[in-house]
Amino acid sequence: MIYQIYPRSFADSDGNGVGDLGGIASHLDHLAGGPESLGIDAIWLSPIYPSPDFDFGYDVSDYLGVDPKYGTLADLEHLVEVAHARGLRIVLDLVLNHSSHEHAWFRASRASRDGPYADWYIWRDSPGRTPTGRRRPPNNWRSYFGGSAWTWVEARQQFYLHTFLPQQPDLNWRNPATRAALLDVVQTWLDRGVDGFRLDVFNTFFKDPALRSNPRRLGRRGRWTWQRHLHDRDQPELRDALHDLRTSVDSRPGRMTVGELFDDSMVDAAPYVEPRHLVFDWTFINIPWSATAFRSAIAARDAAFGPERWPANVLSNHDQPRHGSRFGDGVSRQVGDARAKVAATLLLTLRGTPFLYYGEELGLRNLSIRNAEAKDPPARRASWLFPWWNRDQARGPMPWHPGRGGGFTTAQPWLPLPADADTRNVERQAADPASVLSWYRRLLRLRRETPALQAGGQQLLDAGVPSVLAYLRYPGPAADGEPDALIALNFGTVAAPIAIPPADSGSWRVAASTGARPEGQTVTGTIQLSPSEALVLVRS
Repeated sequence: MIYQIYPRSFADSDGNGVGDLGGIASHLDHLAGGPESLGIDAIWLSPIYPSPDFDFGYDVSDYLGVDPKYGTLADLEHLVEVAHARGLRIVLDLVLNHSSHEHAWFRASRASRDGPYADWYIWRDSPGRTPTGRRRPPNNWRSYFGGSAWTWVEARQQFYLHTFLPQQPDLNWRNPATRAALLDVVQTWLDRGVDGFRLDVFNTFFKDPALRSNPRRLGRRGRWTWQRHLHDRDQPELRDALHDLRTSVDSRPGRMTVGELFDDSMVDAAPYVEPRHLVFDWTFINIPWSATAFRSAIAARDAAFGPERWPANVLSNHDQPRHGSRFGDGVSRQVGDARAKVAATLLLTLRGTPFLYYGEELGLRNLSIRNAEAKDPPARRASWLFPWWNRDQARGPMPWHPGRGGGFTTAQPWLPLPADADTRNVERQAADPASVLSWYRRLLRLRRETPALQAGGQQLLDAGVPSVLAYLRYPGPAADGEPDALIALNFGTVAAPIAIPPADSGSWRVAASTGARPEGQTVTGTIQLSPSEALVLVRS
């Protein structure tokens, strides 16, 4: 179980309104090491490197340093030390497709075609001029943030490639010196005690060597989807580079990676999965609140991954709307929180490693921030020609207790606190046994106590009711033998009857329920699931 922290929004220890490493270290009791903690296994930190913040840390100007806004390298080393003392591992975000345009490598590369860094980025001549006299870019590739993926530099009289913002030039992984330097970054952080890496947009590391234009997609015009992205990602050379990177990580026992497969499908993700090296499956981020939709997604994922590949499950992250809002907008707070508990049960009992985005254990909703007030750079220039969801809304400060600043800061926070921070915060929910936080703690404890929920096989059940999703978990990696757990989730707002299959030996007893069922109760035959009930049974 891995917990994602967006550092500038978790906790501010120095009173400047921005979260930092000291704030994270001071709130480890919430995460692990005590009877009232979540009991997670690892923390994934979104980028903490020096950055001019054109994309809030995903434009790195020094891969081996720590941005002063978050603290110092000594602060990070201290966080690693105190986390390890609690059995917590630290996973860093690695942005290796592109750097900041302020990185020393790019400044040297931009200055000359002949220097030692000249080929560390992807540069090309212009093939000519348009009828109006403008320089033509090398091909038709688009930036994900809108416009051409090419920017002209007078000093070199060439274009450079940027899959994202112009301030994020793409590194040239085909250059052995660039590749070696990036692998040295991995090795340095391993030497500093880091336990793993989240690999940002790793399938874009290599581009077509001939830089062929992408074919167009009729009827799909827009900032990105008007092309079939055949040549600007998913190149065959990626396999060798991943092998080298993963070999470096594997040289240290217990280390891992998880990759962000950029703009590709679950089927594309599966072949990249290896032991201790996961790839995110974004399916659950893009489907509605529907048992049928989740059942279909799980069946498709199980078919693509098979029993030999291990999934990485996620419902929310720093780039997407919080699932508390996706599943809870338009309904009452009570129903929304009930759905948050059902979603938590799904995330924490499905086969795979769950990734929990900070604040989802409270059922946090999105902030309401107009694009005109956005700090997210693409959102500030969003329009009907360039539609963009303001990512600030999923990056709000963590509320720790009621009152001004919410325990996040003593100053003006960099983003506003959630509107309901006085009632939806850690202190209040920790004292309420019926809260979303208490449900997460209970489920995570159950997960730790039940081997089948950690590493076992899985089989979907036909519950006979469209609003109910049900599945079995097995002690071994395959769905054979006797199951040890049964999960039934009612996505509907009315009661639903389901038949509980008999246990071959022993009996099913209630391990956790958001309904009125007492823990330890034996369950047999046909039962009524309450509206929005999450039920976990274990075999005894």
